[in-house]
Amino acid sequence: MPSLTDWKVAPAAQPKPGDYGYDLDRALAAVVGLRATIPADAFTADTLGTERAGNGVLIRADGVVLTIGYLITEAEAIWLHLADGRVVQGHGLGYDQATGFGLVQALAKLDLPALAFDQSSSAQVGERVVVGGAGGRARSVAAKIVARQEFAGYWEYVLDQAIFTAPAHPNWGGTALIGPAGDLLGIGSLQLEGAREGGRREPVNMIVPIDLLKPILDDMLKLGRPNCPPRPWLGLYAAEVEDKVVVMGLAKRGPAERAGLQTGDMVLAVAGAGVGNLAGLYRKVWSLGEAGVEVPLKIWRDGDTFDVRVNSGDRHKFLKGPRVH
Repeated sequence: MPSLTDWKVAPAAQPKPGDYGYDLDRALAAVVGLRATIPADAFTADTLGTERAGNGVLIRADGVVLTIGYLITEAEAIWLHLADGRVVQGHGLGYDQATGFGLVQALAKLDLPALAFDQSSSAQVGERVVVGGAGGRARSVAAKIVARQEFAGYWEYVLDQAIFTAPAHPNWGGTALIGPAGDLLGIGSLQLEGAREGGRREPVNMIVPIDLLKPILDDMLKLGRPNCPPRPWLGLYAAEVEDKVVVMGLAKRGPAERAGLQTGDMVLAVAGAGVGNLAGLYRKVWSLGEAGVEVPLKIWRDGDTFDVRVNSGDRHKFLKGPRVH
């Protein structure tokens, strides 16, 4: 992703205050830049890197910043970059594996307006929104919601109703999706290629809806994660290939690797139930119980079909915890 200071959104794509019925600059003032450093021996260092940069959104006057969790997972240092040039140290409060949200506590007063929550379930396709980045209008995008649909990620992740916006924000991680009332509808997670009218394809942003945070926010603030049993985790990276689920990679020392799965394996069934897509695979695994449950898989490899039993794990236990400042 671009750095926090060396780029701007094209003027034609920037939001203009007169186009919105709220104080656009005040809403965008809640968005801050975020940088994190991660130890080289961290579990996620190989896949996500040791230097991560993106955005965060102030959601409480006491300095709680909401971001996308992969930016701060296993971080040993977090820094918040403010529009007036100040840099404030932050502390990672928590990361929810199911939604992808991450929370940071600023360790100094920010003196910024906090962004209130909107109701993301009421957001409609075609609605005009702003995807806000740190740095105000020059680093924000005037966009529309182009889809609301299921999203399944290769890292054992599913959202029932992700929000997709276009045009895409170039520094998408942790951006604020600001709705018609000037409140927060969601947090930017990914940039993907999406289909548009006429068969054209163009980049879109995938946004995690803010409604998913509301039931778990108190737990995240107190415990660092939701107060519920963790889902079973296999530790495999998969893709859909012609209605088949194919293993594309394995987490080092993860449950699937320990069970003998290999890159190129095809997952045909979970506990006797056939699977043909990522969401179906993950939901079937999660339905078997909590982390630690044994997961029976039917695997195809090099012309042979065989059964494998994977002792699932709790992904959170593989991660380094945040340092106490």
